[in-house]
Amino acid sequence: MTETAVLRQRTPEERPAPPRRGGLPAGLLRTARPKQWIKNVLVVAAPAAAGELFTRHALLQLALVFVLFTACAAAVYLVNDARDADADRAHPTKRHRPVAAGQVPVPVAYAVGGVLAVLTPAAAAWLCSPAVAALLTAYVGMQLAYCVSLKHVLVVDLAVVTTGFLMRAMVGGLALGIAPSRWFLITTGFGALFMVSAKRYSEAVQMAGEAGTTRALLTEYTTGYLRFVWQLAAGVAVLGYCLWAMEEGGVPHTSVLPWRQLSMVAFILAVLRYAVFADRGTAGEPEDVVLHDRALALIGLVWVAMYGLAVANW
Repeated sequence: MTETAVLRQRTPEERPAPPRRGGLPAGLLRTARPKQWIKNVLVVAAPAAAGELFTRHALLQLALVFVLFTACAAAVYLVNDARDADADRAHPTKRHRPVAAGQVPVPVAYAVGGVLAVLTPAAAAWLCSPAVAALLTAYVGMQLAYCVSLKHVLVVDLAVVTTGFLMRAMVGGLALGIAPSRWFLITTGFGALFMVSAKRYSEAVQMAGEAGTTRALLTEYTTGYLRFVWQLAAGVAVLGYCLWAMEEGGVPHTSVLPWRQLSMVAFILAVLRYAVFADRGTAGEPEDVVLHDRALALIGLVWVAMYGLAVANW
C-alpha cells in the first residue's frame, strides 16, 4: 500500500496538526489570542456609561489601559497553554494551538508569560494609577490561580471567568476615576456569566462522552445545570438593564426620544438572539458568536447607537 493511500485512511484525529509558518514570534502572537482582544474593548464601558469617553485624556488613558490589559491576558494565555498542552492535543481544535502543536516550546511560553505578568502591573502603576495596577495584579493572580487549580473547582470556575470580564469593564472607570453604578455592575456581571455558562454548556454538548479529555470539570457538570445557569444569568442581566433604563435618577430627560427605555428592546433582542446559539450548543467564544452572526451584530450596533444617544441626552 502506498504512503498516499495510508494517509487517506487516517482519521482526522490521527493526522498531525498542520505546520505553522512564521516561527516562534508568530507562535507567541497567536498564543496571545489576537481574536480575543476584542473582549478588552470592555475597558471603555464605564466611561461610556458615564458620558466621559470623548476627551483626549480619556481616549489616551483607555488606549493605554487596553494595551496593559491585553498584555496581562496574554500572560495568562501563555501560562494556561503551557500547562494544558497535553490536554489540548486531545481537542479537535485546540490541538492547533502553537504550544500544543510544538511551535512554541513550553518553557518559552512559561518564561514570556511570567515576564508579562510581572512587568505589566508595574507599568500600570507608573503610567496610570495604583488602583489600575492593583486591579491588574488581582486579575493576573486570579487567572493564574484558575490555571493552576480553580478551574477544577465546581462553580468557582464560572465565577472566576465571569469576574475576569467584570474586571475588564471596571478598569477603564478606575483609570479615569469614575465609580461604576450598581446597575452597571449587575448587568455586566450577569451578562458575562450568561456568555461563560453558555460556552460551557456548548462544550458539554459538543464533547458529550469525551468532555473529560479536554476540560476535566465538564464531567462534573450536567447539561441541565449549565442550561439553568445561563438562563438564570440572562434573566438577571435583562432585569438589571431594564431597572437601569427605567430609572431616571430624579432628572427628567430632555432628549428627542426616551432612548434609555427604547434601548431595552435592542438589549433584550440581543440576549434572545445569543440564547439561540446557547440553546443549540454552538455558543463558543463570545467574540466568534457576535462577529459571525450578522443579525446579532446589527442588533448590537442599534443598541450601541441608542445607548450613546441616551448617555448624550440627544
